[in-house]
Amino acid sequence: MMILKPNHRITKRSHMNLAREIAGLVADTKSIPETTRTMVRHTILDLITAAIAGCSTSGARIGKAAALATWGKGDTPCWFSGDRLPVAGAAFVNSTMASILDLDDGHRAAAGHPGASIIPAVFAEADIRTHDTRKLATAIAIGYEIAVRSSAARNLGEVDTLVSGRWVAQGVAAAIGWLRNLDAEAITQAIAIAATHAPNLSAVAYSNEMGNHVKEGIPWATVCGFAAVDLAQAGFTGPTDCFDNDRLFDRETLRSGYGNRWAIESVYFKPYSCCRWAHAAIDALLELQAAHGIVPDAIERIEVRTFNRALQLNNDVRPANLEAAQYSIPFCMALAGVHGPTALLPLTEESLRDDRVLALSARISLTADAALNAMFSDAVPAEIEITLQDHTHRRRVTSPKGEPANPMYWNDLIAKFDVTTRGLVSPERADDIRRAADSFLVSETAAALPALTGPLK
Repeated sequence: MMILKPNHRITKRSHMNLAREIAGLVADTKSIPETTRTMVRHTILDLITAAIAGCSTSGARIGKAAALATWGKGDTPCWFSGDRLPVAGAAFVNSTMASILDLDDGHRAAAGHPGASIIPAVFAEADIRTHDTRKLATAIAIGYEIAVRSSAARNLGEVDTLVSGRWVAQGVAAAIGWLRNLDAEAITQAIAIAATHAPNLSAVAYSNEMGNHVKEGIPWATVCGFAAVDLAQAGFTGPTDCFDNDRLFDRETLRSGYGNRWAIESVYFKPYSCCRWAHAAIDALLELQAAHGIVPDAIERIEVRTFNRALQLNNDVRPANLEAAQYSIPFCMALAGVHGPTALLPLTEESLRDDRVLALSARISLTADAALNAMFSDAVPAEIEITLQDHTHRRRVTSPKGEPANPMYWNDLIAKFDVTTRGLVSPERADDIRRAADSFLVSETAAALPALTGPLK
């Protein structure tokens, strides 16, 4: 039985349910503009970079072993290995390696990460159905669109955690439903089922243990999206008024302007493998070091002023594992300050035991700032003050590198790929992967799927 709060209001049934409205828009989608297709190419290369970095981590290895036990063998490849699983199981594994190091793309309006779910899902589905780049690119754009809209429409005052697993499943359901040529009603049911069955992740809202593999629940939400489509195709139904609570969702954000400018065109990319909320502070530190020749050992202390949510990260100055390190602003700042930005491409186990990094991390403190907090979630700003023996330096960053206002271009993403994958893949394999991403812009047949199969070396 649903308990209604006094200010709870479901949209009157004379209105079409929002799930049906957006599903109808999805079903009617025929293609995307070339500018959008160009950004799809960018997101694919960036996602592959993150997956290569993540595939050898303990979380990815454990996830694959468990997936093989859960789903058994199938026909869809797990990237960078010879293993094959059923389509949802492969998508789980590939999503895990893409998201495990927090190097994947994000979207400011969604306050989270669509790419690590949408792209592995579309590629897993495509491996058994189609290699047509235009169709795959359109499906990816649709997945980002519905995922981002589902998240951006939420009332943040009613959300206890912003983790991506609560909304990426809706994007997967839309993308896979569209790839399977389902009608609007079937896509409606798939989105409604996904929106209801997506992992709740309730413990994330209050848990202080960020050093675990669950993180944002993206891989399991990806599986949920596939299951929602399978259920809808079999005739299973969901609550199609799932978005119609005006206290929880903004109607216009969900429905207006579909196709005018695709959400994927305004994603942000990450130059560091850590939580996006740390990036402004890292940029500020690196900029001050470059401008004033500041060496780490000369720093007496650093004060970071930021928005309230950033203080809810664990921010361990001595993180115990890679997952905990990703959510520590002091540690990631110290690592970049001591070894430069490439030390975060990606985070490594060795960095957790670096005495100089740990010493600087212990000299970094965090405080909330009302003015910066007012900018969230449209921005993720930080202001830092570095204290040396005889003077201080201050720097504020409101748009860290990779935001649409401070973009990473194609050449930047190539450089990120080259640095991140150096030593992990052969030069020949790296060339194949770059060409695979390019195929989404210049070819009718995707080279990406074959390029991702088989061991990296």
